[in-house]
Amino acid sequence: MHDQEHFEFHCLYFYQQKNNIVDELEAAGIQVHLIPSSNLGLFFQVRKVRAFAKELGIDIIHAHLPWAGILSRFVGNKLNIPIVYTEHNTWDRYNKVSYWGNRMSFKNQDIAIAVSNEVALSMQLNSMIDPYKRGGRMKIKVIQNGVNTEVFRRMSDAGCRMSDADTSLRGGSTTPKQFDLNITPSNLRPKDKLISSIGIPPEAKVIGIVAVFRDQKRLWVWIDLALKILQRCENTHFLLVGDGEWRSRLEKQIVESGKSAHFHLVGVQKQVIPYLSLMDIYLSTSEFEGLPIAMLEAMSCEVPVVSTRAGGIGEVVQHGVQGFLSEIEEYDELADYCIELITHPTLHQRMATAARKRVVEHFSMKRMVEELEGVYDSVIGRIETTKTFTN
Repeated sequence: MHDQEHFEFHCLYFYQQKNNIVDELEAAGIQVHLIPSSNLGLFFQVRKVRAFAKELGIDIIHAHLPWAGILSRFVGNKLNIPIVYTEHNTWDRYNKVSYWGNRMSFKNQDIAIAVSNEVALSMQLNSMIDPYKRGGRMKIKVIQNGVNTEVFRRMSDAGCRMSDADTSLRGGSTTPKQFDLNITPSNLRPKDKLISSIGIPPEAKVIGIVAVFRDQKRLWVWIDLALKILQRCENTHFLLVGDGEWRSRLEKQIVESGKSAHFHLVGVQKQVIPYLSLMDIYLSTSEFEGLPIAMLEAMSCEVPVVSTRAGGIGEVVQHGVQGFLSEIEEYDELADYCIELITHPTLHQRMATAARKRVVEHFSMKRMVEELEGVYDSVIGRIETTKTFTN
């Protein structure tokens, strides 16, 4: 969606091996470069990144998260390249090394972007050593996450768009490739066949989530809530899309509950739209968040949200309009809200419609891209072609 006549994008990422999202970035016209490295190893990559930026004539560096931010500030200030930094989480969630490295180098950038107001407040409170950027303007700007609402639409009962390979348990991104957007007979899969392959009865209500299985998501609480919901709504099934360190413990918890037939862990899916289209409710039990893109994608697919009021979630979901919210630790309320939506179909339909409307009007990728391009222009001034890379 970026203006590629005005901006030439290079994505530089640090990992031990090629990431599955590379193909999608390249399909979108972005040049992708890998420098194998761990977080701590980034300190040894400064010269390499500096040479990379000089060779390509990079005009702006846009970094995401603390480690890439710290590295970019070293590189950008040496080469006098403007630095844009996006923060996706509140600072109290980082370890001490990330926290202090980020804080001590924070002044050496041109603008910091927060994905939610809560993240912005966290940055303001923790960067008081230099709350203004070079030139006297405020360092922090809120640009909330957005999703492609033209792509993320609910699949009809007639079919879910996916190939047979898409049901494999493999890594990937939640963003469909550009060339997957056309529905043809070869990639149209009837909804009843998809739910049958997963093991969900056609008439069942489905509560789901798309997430990395880690502590932050509190998925053991998610499973407990599911079991409470089953006591009242026996024909409910639970769909978990994703993977992570908690998977084996969650599987054990499910087996011990004696309700394994109601739980479906389908792994990481390259295309999540078919799975979001099976969900009636998106349930989140997170302890903390920035502004979760997976939730925005679900809402764009007309899935009402029941969630803790973690991070920026309360900036998106209006309680009682697009879903229901509870305070963190008030988990029992979430089960009650799910039951209310299951047992009141008119309320559910109203919230489903409102969920998509909310994202289309306020959290579209088009809006986010326009705001980002405005930031780029503000830090460098408009020129005929601007090269930028993000890491």
